[in-house]
Amino acid sequence: MQRSSFPVNSGGKASHFPLSLASTGSGQSKHQQFEHDILVPAAPSQPVAFQTILDVIETKKAAFAQAPLFQFMQDRRISPLQRLGFAPCIAHFILSFGDLNKYIFRDEASDDVVQKLVNEHTYEDDHHWHWFLRDLDELGFNRPKGFADTLRFLWSDETFVTRQLSYQLSACTLTADPVIKMAAIEAIEATGNILFTHTAQIVQELEAMTGREYIYFGQFHLNVETGHAVGDEDTEAQLAAVVLSAEIEKQALQVVTHVFEIFTSWLDEMLTYAQTRPVCDWITPTSINPDALGV
Repeated sequence: MQRSSFPVNSGGKASHFPLSLASTGSGQSKHQQFEHDILVPAAPSQPVAFQTILDVIETKKAAFAQAPLFQFMQDRRISPLQRLGFAPCIAHFILSFGDLNKYIFRDEASDDVVQKLVNEHTYEDDHHWHWFLRDLDELGFNRPKGFADTLRFLWSDETFVTRQLSYQLSACTLTADPVIKMAAIEAIEATGNILFTHTAQIVQELEAMTGREYIYFGQFHLNVETGHAVGDEDTEAQLAAVVLSAEIEKQALQVVTHVFEIFTSWLDEMLTYAQTRPVCDWITPTSINPDALGV
C-alpha cells in the first residue's frame, strides 16, 4: 500500500493557528519547541503501535479541556442560553462534518482493516447535523433572516475559523493513509467529548426551565460522543495494537497536533462570539423561557 505524505498547512490567516505544521523551526519560541518535542517525540527507528497516537491524544485532550471557553460555559452568573450563544456561529462546520464523513473519511473501495473501522464510524457521525438543526429550533435560534444575510454571516470574518475546520481536515485526510484518517478522527472525537460534556451540563439547566429536550447539545449526543472512534473494547484493543512505520507515526502525530490546534482556535472564536453577540440578536422573544435568557 502506498503511504501518502501529509500536506502541510499553507496560506490562510496564520494568526488563527499559532503553530502550523509548516513551522517546525525558526518560527517557534524555545518554549513552543520544547513543548512540541515532549508531546511529539522523534520517530523511533523501530515500528510502534497506534497506542502511541492514542496516548498523545489523551495528553492533548487534557490540555484542551482547560480552554477559556469551558470556563465561560461553567459560569452560572451568565444565563444558560448565552453560554450556548455560539450555536449559530458553528453552523458551517456542524453541517460540513456530515460531508467530511461521507466523502472525505469514508472509502468503501478499500480493503484496509483500519479504513473499514473508519468507514463504520462515519455512518455513526454523518447525520448528527439533523440534531443540531432541531436544537436551533428548540433553543429559539431559528429566527427568520434573509437568505443573503444568512450567507453573509456564515462566510463572515467572525466565523472564519469555523470554516477552516472542514477545509483543513479535508486537506490532511482526503488522500491520506487510513491510519492518518483514524488519528484525525480520534483527535476530533476527543475534542467533541469535552465540548459536549459542557453543553450537556448547560442543557440540564435549560431543560429544567423550559421543559424541552435538546438532543444535539444534551445528554443524548454526549452518550454517543464517547471520545473514541470505536465503541467496543475488543475493537479498541485491535486498533491500539496496529503497527505503524516510523513515517506513518510521524505523520499521524503531526495530524493530531494540527487537529488540536485548529480546534483550540475554534474555541477562541466561539468564545468571542458568545461574549460579544447577545442571544437576543437571534432569539425570537416569545420562543424561549425568559429565565433561560437571564431576564
